[in-house]
Amino acid sequence: MAKTYTPPKVWTWDAENGGKFASTNRPIAGATHDKTLPEGDHPFQLYSMATPNGVKVTAMFEELLEAGHAAEYDAWMIEIGKGDQFGSGFVDINPNSKIPALLDRSGDAPVRVFESASILMHLAEKFDAFLPASGPARTETLNWLFWQMGSAPYLGGGFGHFYAYAPEKFEYPINRFAMEVKRQLDVLDRQLAEREFIAGDDYTIADMAIWPWYGNLILGRQYDAAEFLDVASYNNVMRWAEVIEARPAIQRGRKVNRNWGEPNMQLPERHSAADFKTFE
Repeated sequence: MAKTYTPPKVWTWDAENGGKFASTNRPIAGATHDKTLPEGDHPFQLYSMATPNGVKVTAMFEELLEAGHAAEYDAWMIEIGKGDQFGSGFVDINPNSKIPALLDRSGDAPVRVFESASILMHLAEKFDAFLPASGPARTETLNWLFWQMGSAPYLGGGFGHFYAYAPEKFEYPINRFAMEVKRQLDVLDRQLAEREFIAGDDYTIADMAIWPWYGNLILGRQYDAAEFLDVASYNNVMRWAEVIEARPAIQRGRKVNRNWGEPNMQLPERHSAADFKTFE
């Protein structure tokens, strides 16, 4: 018989019941300790970790550099499992204490940018790249950028949490979120049936935002759930995911701010293109 939970009249936080990632969240905002963030020599200072949201931005930087833009950046590791995101310096840049966070020092005064979609748009507009300047093509790209921002919590915080990370397996939430993730994959599969990329014929920040979540899922890298979700049946998403993965900038971006997995995939900090020679 399934356990029955009766909510209390007033909820209180118990860190012991938070599951695998209990240390990365708490019910209040603000810094827990003083910690100054490091800064390098480049105009852009990125503070992140190679989660799907982090990879969006490192992929964008590497794509900009690949295209010849002056987008050199320093990427510093924020270890969310150790609570780095609650340090005072990080909270000054992102009061929401979530990666990624960016300090843009390219202008007269430093500008903080947080939320991955905001960072992608900020960089796209600064360099006039990977986002149409106006018209229906721009609107369509932003449609899909914000689709990802609204949809991915069901994949990560919903399906991923209950399928892979929750202390116990519960049928109802797994079924609920598996259904939603499969619906989202069908949305993408239909969109990609007659288009090379998400928003049309051109590669944009919409692809960079969606690929780290749904591309990695369809390629079998997230939650060990490829068979469970029958991802191979989404032929158009699979084709798109493989095309994006083959891009050299994506291959580099996946490694930045990563300190787990195969040694050839780990580059905890990135300060120049020469850092990737570690993998040669």
